[in-house]
Amino acid sequence: MSVIAPPLPRELTTSPDYHEGLSAPSRESQQTGPTLRDRSTLSIVIPALNEEESIGSTIRRCLAAREHIKCKGQIADVEIIVVNDGSTDRTAAIAQQIADCEPSLSVISFAENQGYGAALKAGFRKSRGELVSFLDADGTCDPRYFADLCSALHTEGAAVVLGSRMGPGNQMPWVRRLGNRMYATLLGLLSGRAVTDTASGMRVLRRDALAELYPLPDGMHFTPAMSARALLSDLTIVEVPMSYSERVGESKLRVIRDGIRFLVAILNATLLYRPSRFFGLCTALCILTGLMWGLYPLEFYVRNHRLEEWMIYRVLLCAFLGTCAFVGLGASVLSEQILSLVYRRRWRTFLGQVTELLYSPRSLFAFAILAMTGGFVLVWPGLTDYLATGHTALHWSRAIVASFLLQLAVFAMVMIVLQQIVGLWKQQLDLTQRGDESNQ
Repeated sequence: MSVIAPPLPRELTTSPDYHEGLSAPSRESQQTGPTLRDRSTLSIVIPALNEEESIGSTIRRCLAAREHIKCKGQIADVEIIVVNDGSTDRTAAIAQQIADCEPSLSVISFAENQGYGAALKAGFRKSRGELVSFLDADGTCDPRYFADLCSALHTEGAAVVLGSRMGPGNQMPWVRRLGNRMYATLLGLLSGRAVTDTASGMRVLRRDALAELYPLPDGMHFTPAMSARALLSDLTIVEVPMSYSERVGESKLRVIRDGIRFLVAILNATLLYRPSRFFGLCTALCILTGLMWGLYPLEFYVRNHRLEEWMIYRVLLCAFLGTCAFVGLGASVLSEQILSLVYRRRWRTFLGQVTELLYSPRSLFAFAILAMTGGFVLVWPGLTDYLATGHTALHWSRAIVASFLLQLAVFAMVMIVLQQIVGLWKQQLDLTQRGDESNQ
């Protein structure tokens, strides 16, 4: 199964973060399938912050699981890297004591706390495996499941395989379970692909996939950001059910603070890879809400050829939502055009092509003329009355609809100008690229 992902912008591929986890073997060769399976080494990174109660047992369980992982996961070798993230207890000392007697275990220590994601990225840089993985140090996950994750990565041709903790019987607190389901639903709507556990702390990935996933944050939102980027960039991601136990010691996760960070990470990945999905969902919400509030006034007007005075609030709300929907669809088209300048690719769906046709400069110009004409026709009787008598008896509904149409006309003209700007940028970038190629 091939893995398809957009090319990265030059500014990302030249940044230090891009190479964080890319070792020499992965840059020289990005092999998949049986060849990779025959020679692959699995690097397990364990980030740890004040986990003295569980770090020893977690390391020993990983060491004991090595033969099982090699056999069932078809792995040649397993290395374990503990990253002490500025712990103030005996975490580093316990890990180092085991490492002194075990050559396959190494320890990295930060003088100060740098964050969950920063610890993982440091471990990836230190590791030598063609496959990299990570495991929380709190004793919640069984390292023997790495065998199942590696096997799924080989058989499914996946770039990322994560262990799903959302199955029955798992001991995840209900608040976190609810939050995970909400984020999984949101990410599924935005990406069009489903995962059940966006924040799983146990997963395996191909080292060359890091180039498509970076940059990733340093905090606890590292895992949902990785899930979002994998799904939205079209990397193949697979889930494997696994057991999940109650953690040892106090959790470092703060539900509200980290929950907001998780949400922001998912939205940022959406805006980076699929901004049209974000604007499309916002537009759909505006349209549905507008229909819900506007159907009754419309039906009343069709039957009675008039509107009640109290309906002014519904009409105002529907006009506002209609304006938001028009702007949202325009933002969807424009953001994809801007994104194509950076990634030189387009995800083209049937609905996206229809929207792009409707929002082409020619279509927008025709719409703007019609909207302005319609708006002036609606208020023309009131304008002539006002100019002749200084008063007008124009019904409020005509004024609201005319104002709505004129606003849309203005937004349409602005969209035309912005698309022209993007077109000029594209011409300039194409000219610069051709000049660079001719100088090489």
